[in-house]
This record gives sequence, C-alpha cells and structure tokens, in this order.
Amino acid sequence: MDKNRLVVEFGSDARNESVARVVVAAMMTRINPTLCEVEDVKTAVSEAVTNSIVHGYRSGTGVITVEVYIEDRTIYITVRDQGCGIENVDKAMEPMYTSVTDGSRSGMGFSFMEAFMDGLEVLSAPGEGTVVKMKKMIGNSQEMY
Repeated sequence: MDKNRLVVEFGSDARNESVARVVVAAMMTRINPTLCEVEDVKTAVSEAVTNSIVHGYRSGTGVITVEVYIEDRTIYITVRDQGCGIENVDKAMEPMYTSVTDGSRSGMGFSFMEAFMDGLEVLSAPGEGTVVKMKKMIGNSQEMY
C-alpha cells in the first residue's frame, strides 16, 4: 500500500462524520497545512459524509468509504457510498437545492464543498451510489499570522 494513501470505511451513523473529519485532518498534517486549510478540508469532508448519510442512505444503514491521498502539496479526498444515488447531479449541486423537504436541510452542501476546495467532482446515478472527489492544494494561502 502507498504510504501517502489512507482508506477508512465506516457505517452511516451520523456520529461517524466527526471521525471522518479527524482522520482526514490527521493525514493532512504530513504537508504542514495552515489552520484555515485544515478547517476548509474538514468542512468539505463533513458535508460529503453528511450527504451520504442523509441523502444517500436516507439516514438508514450503509457503508461510507473515505479515501485520502497526498501527492506533492495536494490532498485528494474521495467519499463514496452505495446509497440511492442522485438522479440529477447538476440540479443537486445548485445552491439551496435539497431532496429533504421537511426544512431541516439548507441545500448548501455541494456549494460549501466547491467554496472550500480547489476541485470537486460528483459522480452518481440512481441506484448506484455516489462518489464525491475533492482536492485541495496546500500552501497557496495568503493567510497572515
């Protein structure tokens, strides 16, 4: 196995969202990110995992896989589920769109992922689950201390 790659698999329990965030943040320490970069990535991972739990598995039982890979100063993250899938990915990525109609969701998950990461790709089809691929270049920040 490649020393710059980590794969974690866990159940679709909402409590595991925080585990995914911490695992990815720990992996990032290898490339000395700023606190702002860590928070950006943790937020994006949180949104992707929460989408798998709430939308992919409709808060039911399933497995979520998070894969993290580091190459040079870029972290690549893939969040995969085998849930119900997304019928229209373009529509789902529109700000304020949500498949949950009870008012409990803002529909900003993909928008946050796009805002905090340097790349986002969503692959999905009904009945085939969803794969969210994200990347973040570390060290491009102009953050002042």
